[in-house]
Amino acid sequence: MTDHHQAPPIVPRMKLDFGLDAERGADIPRHWMDNDAFKTRFFDAMSTLFPVGEKFFITCVRDFRDRITDPKVLQDIKDFNLQEAQHSLVHGQYNDRLKAQGVEVDMILKGQEHRLFHVLRKHLSREFTLGITAAAEHITAIMADAFVERAEIMKGAEPRMRAVYTWHAMEEMEHKAVAYDVLVNVAKASYFTRALSMLLVTALFPFHTFRIMRHMFDVDGIRGWARMRTWAKGLWWLYKPGGLFLPLAGRYFEYLKPGFHPWSHPVVKSYEPWLNLMKQHDPVEAGNRLYARLAAEQGVN
Repeated sequence: MTDHHQAPPIVPRMKLDFGLDAERGADIPRHWMDNDAFKTRFFDAMSTLFPVGEKFFITCVRDFRDRITDPKVLQDIKDFNLQEAQHSLVHGQYNDRLKAQGVEVDMILKGQEHRLFHVLRKHLSREFTLGITAAAEHITAIMADAFVERAEIMKGAEPRMRAVYTWHAMEEMEHKAVAYDVLVNVAKASYFTRALSMLLVTALFPFHTFRIMRHMFDVDGIRGWARMRTWAKGLWWLYKPGGLFLPLAGRYFEYLKPGFHPWSHPVVKSYEPWLNLMKQHDPVEAGNRLYARLAAEQGVN
């Protein structure tokens, strides 16, 4: 059996201010990620998926709450719910910026609400939808590791937006095992359910992210050869050796091992420094001081 690392406390950080409101966020560039349309719209597309997705995650974990008597597990679920609710609030502000640009955020949310709550939850078992939640939490947790540990990923990002993803990433790490533990220990889901739900998430996540990005490129007026170049360059950034996804392949496939547990890997090295910075600074300053430290250590200019 795989040894488990010590899990940090799940801390709901309430009423954080990233300066994303219409007045203070007006100077955030449309293509805020290194002045790159693909990179920006990749993160923007994920943001549009978060509010309904996190509502789905909370609902799927709550399905099994009545079977739980362990006070520690119940508290973890409560804190998980509070963290996910805060993520929805902040990304709601983030998404308001996208609405102002002409992105059909309400249409995207309505479509996702239908798929998750009126298709998946209507036709699949509660164990399977919890499996979808655990799988999605694993994928977001390992992506979060990359966002905060590899300075080149967030190079050139607008400071407020980078801080949002730093905070979100750290909290994903804190609660990365909650849905999985309920899936395995409470729902008693089979390995087949765990593996098949992961394969479904693996297919659906890029499909819907890229579909939303296509709409965003329409809004940006990126068409024809310019769009083809944007996709080609962006997909290379995502999937090339040393890109965003390929270095995560090992961690991804670990989920499919019979003895897997999310705490087979500890939180990233930058987690404790970030906690200390959050005690001294607002979340934007903390996130960007952390990035500056990592960039200096890794030689990223």
